[in-house]
Amino acid sequence: MAYPLSSSFNTRLPFFHRTTSPTLPPTSRIFCFSKKEQRDDENSVGISERIMKQLKSVIPILIASTVQLSFMFPLVDSVPYVSSPAAKAILYSPDTKVPRTGEVALRRAIPANTNMKAIQETLEDISYLLRIPQRKPYGTMEGNVKKVLKMAVDEKDSILASVPDELKEKASLVHQTLIDGKGGLQVLLQSIKEQEADKVSVNLQSSLDIVAELETLQAPGLSFLLPGQYMQYPRLSGRGTVEFVIEKGDGSTFSPVRGEEKKTATIQVVLDGYSAPLTTGNFAKLVMDGAYNGIKLSCANQAILSENGVDKSSGYSVPLEIMPAGQFEPLYKTTLSVQDGELPVLPLSVYGAVAMAHNEDSEEYSSPYQFFFYLYDKRNAGLGGISFDEGQFSVFGYTTIGRDILPQIKTGDIIRSATLIEGQDRLVLPKES
Repeated sequence: MAYPLSSSFNTRLPFFHRTTSPTLPPTSRIFCFSKKEQRDDENSVGISERIMKQLKSVIPILIASTVQLSFMFPLVDSVPYVSSPAAKAILYSPDTKVPRTGEVALRRAIPANTNMKAIQETLEDISYLLRIPQRKPYGTMEGNVKKVLKMAVDEKDSILASVPDELKEKASLVHQTLIDGKGGLQVLLQSIKEQEADKVSVNLQSSLDIVAELETLQAPGLSFLLPGQYMQYPRLSGRGTVEFVIEKGDGSTFSPVRGEEKKTATIQVVLDGYSAPLTTGNFAKLVMDGAYNGIKLSCANQAILSENGVDKSSGYSVPLEIMPAGQFEPLYKTTLSVQDGELPVLPLSVYGAVAMAHNEDSEEYSSPYQFFFYLYDKRNAGLGGISFDEGQFSVFGYTTIGRDILPQIKTGDIIRSATLIEGQDRLVLPKES
């Protein structure tokens, strides 16, 4: 069996370590003079000379203390504080580097043009500002939205220029919706002016969904060329969606968050061919071939695995495929070093991430058929909330519908059916020899 999680899962050292803060000098103190001391000093060297002597001894210490404190707590009018966004200054943490939902990870993975990415990042900054407790910086949020609105209007031609001709009409409508349509930027701006945090959060998500839709229209295919030796593999040039219908193996029922109990439950997974074209291509082909219909599931530590009984001849032994953040194409047959700051575009540290297990013979390759749902749990992660196995597996998608069903799945439950409901037109299959 190709186990997805390493045997050292619970024994690795955390990736982030605390550093020792500078300590203040123990000699820093304020000097006070009694009236008797003042009279004594006047009789000897005089009070002014005494004060000057004391100040000369204190000033170097106070300066040193101030310099050390400035490293710990930047001054209000210092350059580092002013040049850093408020959200990053207040919420700076390794947590903020990794998307915590599949929707955010998928949005960031779209290879859109620079204007759209600037719009996206400016709006995402509002989500950090919303986390600030007590009085929220609505003025900064309003400035962000106005900046985005101006960019969306002024750079319209540039934004639409990246869209293929056959999709330009649709993209133009989406662009207009982003500006002043339902769930667009004008609606978001109004909710910010009303200073209702819950409404801002909902409208922000709606605006970001529209941004993602427009970005997807800008990127109908891959933004890089695959290495020649991998051209014989199936590949997914963009996004796809797989719908699983799960049934209980013991005849019991699922309990959805909304709705009545049912014997079957539906889960949808969005496949990201932008970052993992070979892995998603192989998986999509297996789904279309019906390879996962009737397959049993088993529960392991933080994972739900498909059984390894799929016909081995039906899948491709795809090399380990991971797209590092900040890069334009995936790496093959190599893992990432999170300790050195390498993070994947599609992180494992998200509840409902979907990844391939390792090949039984070599960890440089993924299993041709066995996949798993990752049940991320921050309590079992390292400092910064990063999974101990981050950067070690080919993550190729995220559960977007049915995340509430995942914890109800038990060993012995069955995939009744797996269907590729979107993305067939982006699946490129190798020519039959």
